[in-house]
Amino acid sequence: YYKNEAVTLSGSHKINTALAQAYYNQQAGIKRLATETGAGQWGSALAAACSLFGLECLVYMVKVSFEQKPQRRTIMETFGAKVIASPSITTNAGKGFLAKDPATSGSLGMAISEAIEVAAGDKASNYSLGSVLNHVLLHQTVIGQEVRQQLQDLGEKAQLMIGCCGGGSNFAGFAFPLLADQLAGKTKDIRFVGVEPEACPSMTKGKYRYDHGDTAGMTPLLKMETLGCDFVPSPIHAGGLRYHGIAPILAFLHRKRLIETRAYDQLSCFKAAQIFAQTEGIIPAPESSHAIKAAIDEALRCKRRRRAETIVFNLSGHGLLDLKGYEDFLAGKLK
Repeated sequence: YYKNEAVTLSGSHKINTALAQAYYNQQAGIKRLATETGAGQWGSALAAACSLFGLECLVYMVKVSFEQKPQRRTIMETFGAKVIASPSITTNAGKGFLAKDPATSGSLGMAISEAIEVAAGDKASNYSLGSVLNHVLLHQTVIGQEVRQQLQDLGEKAQLMIGCCGGGSNFAGFAFPLLADQLAGKTKDIRFVGVEPEACPSMTKGKYRYDHGDTAGMTPLLKMETLGCDFVPSPIHAGGLRYHGIAPILAFLHRKRLIETRAYDQLSCFKAAQIFAQTEGIIPAPESSHAIKAAIDEALRCKRRRRAETIVFNLSGHGLLDLKGYEDFLAGKLK
């Protein structure tokens, strides 16, 4: 089974937290939200939420995604947001990053630094984050709560829960309600698998230590599995997974061996995405294709062993605005 978050207002799971954050900031009298975005799913969701609650929205979009995914920028601007390629010359942090490497492709850590700097310098602005922190993961548990109810309605019991991992919000939101049930003894024998790109393997290869959530070191220190806040990933098309660390709660659960992790290269993920598109009629986001690849591998494992398991994964968003990645994949241009 798959939980389809692609049919939401903004085309991904990100709207689940964007609506809550925009609402509470509007209630507090804030006039503008500043944020970062990788592939643009979060930026699109927050831009939509801000437009609903009458807030201004400023989005620093990682430069490589700004160039790869112009349609995402158009969506944000249609909702009234201002979108700036990061790193930029509009902040001191951005100027510093460009001074070190004028040709940098950017990173989520850099974009976070720029958004925080803007928010910190304006009393009418707040910074809004789309993943990693506890409140975001909490908002996203609506996904897992729905999955739990739907499985009950079907008379099914999940044995394997799979989600892709960048900062960790969609996997956490998808898995936590059932993981909580398992820890409480209400269920048993469910495996929880978080999947990340080999190009940015924070859980599979990162160190468990205190680190900043942004490259300039403006955030509080977070204890997480991290590749280092100055890590700049290669420009893979799964821009939403190009983050140097993972949510502290997920890092803790991984260290306690309550969740599993694995990493895949983008070619194998695009191949899995193509299989999914041909069988389900849905073109998935490159980020979601990591979960699809793991689900296919697990299904083949079951087939080899001639055993049945109930496998559930989260389809965190559609890929209709990621067709340049598919075009490059089909043309054999992807590395």
